[in-house]
Amino acid sequence: MLDLSNLNPQQLAAVKHTEGALLVLAGAGSGKTGVITYRIAHLLLDKKVPPANILAVTFTNKASKEMRERVDGLVGRPACKGIIISTFHSLGVRILRRDIERLGYKKNFSIYSTTDQIGLIKQIMREVNIDGKKFDGDTIIWKISAAKNKLITPDRYVPRFGDEYELLAAEVYPRYQSALKAFNAIDFDDIIMLTADLLQNHPEVLQHWQERFRYVMVDEYQDTNASQYLLVHLLAGGYGNLCVVGDDDQSIYGWRGADVGNILDFEKDFKECRVIKLEQNYRSTGNILEAANHVIGHNEKRKEKRLWTASGSGRPLDLIVVQDDEEEATTVVERVQVERLAHNLAYSDFAILYRTNAQSRAFEEQLRFEDIPMCSSAACSSSSARRSRTPFPTSR
Repeated sequence: MLDLSNLNPQQLAAVKHTEGALLVLAGAGSGKTGVITYRIAHLLLDKKVPPANILAVTFTNKASKEMRERVDGLVGRPACKGIIISTFHSLGVRILRRDIERLGYKKNFSIYSTTDQIGLIKQIMREVNIDGKKFDGDTIIWKISAAKNKLITPDRYVPRFGDEYELLAAEVYPRYQSALKAFNAIDFDDIIMLTADLLQNHPEVLQHWQERFRYVMVDEYQDTNASQYLLVHLLAGGYGNLCVVGDDDQSIYGWRGADVGNILDFEKDFKECRVIKLEQNYRSTGNILEAANHVIGHNEKRKEKRLWTASGSGRPLDLIVVQDDEEEATTVVERVQVERLAHNLAYSDFAILYRTNAQSRAFEEQLRFEDIPMCSSAACSSSSARRSRTPFPTSR
């Protein structure tokens, strides 16, 4: 039997609900990855589900590797043999390698890199007399990619009136797709689109994979786009045992096709689904969570939840209002100096968090001016575990 004693009541309920559809609304720092890994272990050890019948999907190789390692730690590597824990695209490639011949490709298809794509697009632009100096091939690729993520094939692509690049994409897209197929190649976006096409139009292929994956779990469901949404629903359509974990409040990838409606409408898609909210936070103090709850509460489309912690209120938050990025950097660095001297801290006890890479320049310049050593997040990651850090929230 799997030891589940360290799970809170909501996590335990999510782990044990294995039959039917389940929506786990997991706030930041609420242990959602642990829920998925324990759920897999519970299926293996307690429910005696064959490993080959379990599928867990996430978005990055790093996340899938971490998930597999955690499952290995719970049940042992031999018991995991046959489980598929992968990214969407790795899963798609697995399915295509078996049956892509039904779509007119050979099994030894190649996957074009970005460089390959750009080269092919530029070749087609020359063939149809599109000025490569006036028009950027990368933007045309981006338009085609956006269409594929919405499952829009070349024959269904309709450019918006007045969008010059979409007009060009409408001309290039059919030629690009034909050229890929002639070279027995697909691009990164084709992986999901063609997999969905294969499953939709070849019932015997769909039945094979539905029978294989009787329990399907998806992490970061709020980040799924139209093609990923369809793929998940096709695979889970056989047995209906679909568990999706995500947080609509953390949906920030709309610019690359993610549709928060996928998680908001999950209960409409699965009328009998169970909804479990993970609201206990293990990462932040009470004051930080209270501020976050008030801010995120202004979102117009969201599932109601409120993060809380049993670890106490912690120190009050400081709100700094500044006029521009230069004043912001100066104020924050001065605050670091004051706190360091007042509490006998090292520079390595501090972290400055920013939203986008463009914001780092002002901080870096001010830190250099003050002769304060710094390291990137990647360089610091290996040594950051030894002491806590104190970020200073700022606002303009």
